[in-house]
Amino acid sequence: MPTKIGLISDVHATVTPLREALSMFQHEDVDLILCAGDIAGYGEELYQTCELLIKSNCQMVSGNHDVWFLNNLVSEEEKSIGAFLRKLPFSFELTVEGKHLYLVHASPPSSQMEGITLLDESARVLLNQKKRWAAYLKNFEYDVLVIGHTHQVFAEQLCDTLVINPGSTKFNHTCFILDLPDMKVRMFPLSNKTPLKVWNWGAGLNIE
Repeated sequence: MPTKIGLISDVHATVTPLREALSMFQHEDVDLILCAGDIAGYGEELYQTCELLIKSNCQMVSGNHDVWFLNNLVSEEEKSIGAFLRKLPFSFELTVEGKHLYLVHASPPSSQMEGITLLDESARVLLNQKKRWAAYLKNFEYDVLVIGHTHQVFAEQLCDTLVINPGSTKFNHTCFILDLPDMKVRMFPLSNKTPLKVWNWGAGLNIE
């Protein structure tokens, strides 16, 4: 039996699509859940969002919105949440079924702002960007790289690494399941909405 890994990102303090993704992961019998950061930001349900992620035993990394939240704590509840977010690593790696995985918010080794942008406004692959990031990852010694930040949805092979952005549960209405060791990737729509492969094109944009 393959190992199933649920992939989410940029949940942005919004419970409903996150809860749906976690429920779907449970239905699909996933073995592990990874979240590529930005737990905070935009939404108003950060405490409940953190509760759901903790109960799901989700492995998380910190995103730029999480750091910004930590810099502006006011209420006691915010300080309580801050204690949790402060413990999140900037990157995380693991080996599953002989495949080496790396989790980071924007790009490796630990960037929270330099996002891997591969799609244009119409969700077409930008060949110059694919070439640029393939060169960047040429000596990257991992089979799978899971990222978020740009609110783009893709699974693209760059050199020896399968780069996966599951999109934002809140804005792209998507989550992924990765089957290992066969490297099969499946996208699932959320909230009865059409998945948006690109949301707010230009967010986290870094095109030369």
